[in-house]
Amino acid sequence: MRLNELGEFGLIERIRKATPKGQGVRLGIGDDAAWLECRNRSFLITSDVLIEGVHFNLKWSTFYDLGYKTLAVNLSDLAAMGGSPAYLVLSLGIPVDFKTKDIEEFYRGIRALASQSGVALVGGDTSASKRFFISAFLVGYAPHRPITRSGGKVGDDLYVTGTLGDSALGLELLKKKEESNEDKAAYLIARHRFPTARLKAGTFLAQEKLANAMIDVSDGLLQDLGHLCKASGIGAVVWQEALPLSSAYRSYAGRKGTLYALTGGEDYELLFCLRRRNRTRLEKIKKRLGVSITRIGKCVPSREAIKVLDGKGSPLSISVLGHDHFKSKL
Repeated sequence: MRLNELGEFGLIERIRKATPKGQGVRLGIGDDAAWLECRNRSFLITSDVLIEGVHFNLKWSTFYDLGYKTLAVNLSDLAAMGGSPAYLVLSLGIPVDFKTKDIEEFYRGIRALASQSGVALVGGDTSASKRFFISAFLVGYAPHRPITRSGGKVGDDLYVTGTLGDSALGLELLKKKEESNEDKAAYLIARHRFPTARLKAGTFLAQEKLANAMIDVSDGLLQDLGHLCKASGIGAVVWQEALPLSSAYRSYAGRKGTLYALTGGEDYELLFCLRRRNRTRLEKIKKRLGVSITRIGKCVPSREAIKVLDGKGSPLSISVLGHDHFKSKL
């Protein structure tokens, strides 16, 4: 079987099944971060790779942007498990014709977000490369029991933080060279270049034991909801009209409607399950999350799979759920 048939997530599942758990591994391959214990301390570890021409294009990304985003996407993985970040190890493959100031700008972007989030850059490696290649490894703590993808139950509410689809729509504007000083276009582009990891919300949901299962929306709402449902052994119903959309999104989405919100990646919002009995409690304390939240659906038996219902209660037909590195065209 070729990788474009197996897909990114099929490959990850094969690797997971073939990899034995080591000592102190509470949770290994298959979630937003690994959960490890050592000498009665609980750690969360995650990593991400960003490759020029695959994850970013230097025609519309500055080196500062890339540095900032490199850390942000890793922070989001820890946020999805209720973790607190601590240490970053960063390795780069750098084309030899790059200017020194370009790499200095990249690290300036890293430092800008690291200073906000309390992260220390503690090491890494560099090498010559034909493409700019970024590999980040982030270590954090689990001050509360980590929230995994596997705790969702039939009857739970589905919530999401912030708004959806902004980053994907911002990327489309960049590809079409529609970058503009117009406030709404600039907002969408900024959401793509400078994503916000919802660390405060993730930590609070873990502390208050409110979220039963959680994942960050990096590959598209439906794609990532699928991962959560598979891990939890459930299905889900999403209400199209409940999707939180920014005014900028509504201005630029046009005939695409909610497609970017459902399938666009890199929003880095948190999608989580909540027991219905905790709905009132969450409403009372939601301001402490530091970001808006929206109830977008509910968890159903796995036999019902995942459905998106329009305003009349009819299911939508969506051919592509989100991004898959091996199945998606580069």
